Amino acid sequence: MLEVALALPLLALSLWLAPWRMLRQANLATPWLASLTLTPLIWAIPFLQHMPLALHWSGAPLVTLLLGWPLAVPTLSLAALALWLLAPVSAETVLQIWAWQAILPATFTLLIGAALRRWVVHHPLVYILGRGFFGTVLSLFLAFMLGQWSGLALPNVSDDLTRVAFWLMAWGDAFMTGMLCAIFVAFRPQWLATWSDPLYLRV
Repeated sequence: MLEVALALPLLALSLWLAPWRMLRQANLATPWLASLTLTPLIWAIPFLQHMPLALHWSGAPLVTLLLGWPLAVPTLSLAALALWLLAPVSAETVLQIWAWQAILPATFTLLIGAALRRWVVHHPLVYILGRGFFGTVLSLFLAFMLGQWSGLALPNVSDDLTRVAFWLMAWGDAFMTGMLCAIFVAFRPQWLATWSDPLYLRV
């Protein structure tokens, strides 16, 4: 399947980078456990509530900003496995969520963050708005569009309305990610593996 062909090499690459070494940092234990626990529960809500349209909050960009890409990818993969165990959902749907709402958005978040660090001035607002807010919109919408191109669709919804739904879903994710990034930068910067005081505050 296309989802496996796209996501599995990225998972293998992340494991090759030995992300478990990052867990030796006591500061990342809390966001890692929170991501591993809350993400599958949030993904399962539409299936457990029998919603007509299973619209999901992805959370992948936030998990990537918290843990860094090498640790975020296996964490999101474990969350997808937990979703399969928690909710009445088919293996095909789990693979779609794993690829289009988890692994690819996390990877796009990494690439957008690298571009911002390379070509944009280093400033806390650039991190919060660029990586946390607009980066989330862009990474999720790109992943959703690739998913729609590959055949991902909402049941009984036209392609045009599906694009609108994906666009609105991306903005919902962005508001949550941007808000939490601002809070963590102010009060818990040690929970953000992608944040650096010397880089962004020049201290």
